[in-house]
Amino acid sequence: MSPASDWIRPDIQALAAYHVPEVGEVVKLDAMENPYTWPDEDIRAEWAARVAGVGVNRYPDPRATELVASLREHTGLPEDQALLLGNGSDELIQLVTLALARPGAKVLAPEPTFVMYRMIATFCGLEFVGVPLTADFGLDMPAMEAAIEAHDPAVIWLAWPNNPTGNAWPRAEVHRVADVARGLVVVDEAYQPFAQDSFIGELGDRDNVVVLRTLSKLGLAGLRLGFLAGPTAWLGEIDKLRLPYNVNALTQAGAAFALEHFDRLDRQATEIRRERDALAAALAALPGVTVYPSAANFILLRVPAGSARRLFEGLLAEGILIKCLDGAHPALADCLRVTVGTPTENALLAEALKRQVSAVA
Repeated sequence: MSPASDWIRPDIQALAAYHVPEVGEVVKLDAMENPYTWPDEDIRAEWAARVAGVGVNRYPDPRATELVASLREHTGLPEDQALLLGNGSDELIQLVTLALARPGAKVLAPEPTFVMYRMIATFCGLEFVGVPLTADFGLDMPAMEAAIEAHDPAVIWLAWPNNPTGNAWPRAEVHRVADVARGLVVVDEAYQPFAQDSFIGELGDRDNVVVLRTLSKLGLAGLRLGFLAGPTAWLGEIDKLRLPYNVNALTQAGAAFALEHFDRLDRQATEIRRERDALAAALAALPGVTVYPSAANFILLRVPAGSARRLFEGLLAEGILIKCLDGAHPALADCLRVTVGTPTENALLAEALKRQVSAVA
């Protein structure tokens, strides 16, 4: 019998699987999750009752009719635009890439950015073109335009705000990218609840722009629900690749219920934005630490040269898990990324990092 290595594509064998650390009980500030659960017992009981009434012996609604209607109303999606649901935004990134995976097609994105754009392009056999951001993580528009002209990408990914840098590029620059591109431009608004801005209202103004969203950062990460919004000409074709029943019945019921009580999630997002600003100020006061502006629910910081790994490990020893980005991309040398947590968690992080920075000074 031939070994698996004789059959698995060499480019897949060269990849490392997406790593999610298992570290036990820690203050978890590494994955951009909302730190809050539902605040009130009455709402939790009502949600449990709603989910308990789902007939899990039957397949879910393949079109998620109720949930789609709720999302359309919630987002203010223009009536002439389509909406497609996915098992998290990751599935939708994969569906978009698969739909555009013609021989010789290329995927383009500014970098550093969300790693799944590059990974999924590789999964699908497409060449990925990364265009470096400027030193302050802005879009290098001359470089972007030159790369678009040279490579004519089938799809361009624009994370807005960008992960892991946290900044939202000027709207005019996003418009310019869409105007220059011949292929599809996906504006990934995963962190929209914290940026408080969106391109959804503009959908239809340009026939090559779609918007990707997720409910994960809003506080529903465990439901795994994402959605893609945009012209039917694009989404109708992408929908052909969606596997049947990709959004399960419990997710459909749970997400629809959550949208009925969106005001509670919105209050949590407001609290996270306040905490983000306070935490950024506290971290910026540490010697040798540079804090980058964030429109998301996380903060990117650059620490003294050569200290990122030691600070990461020191914080983990104190029971606080963050993300060490040093080595992930040349532009992220000496960088750490911290998710905004509860006021208590943020205070613990700030004090612990202060101790660790002093120890490595």
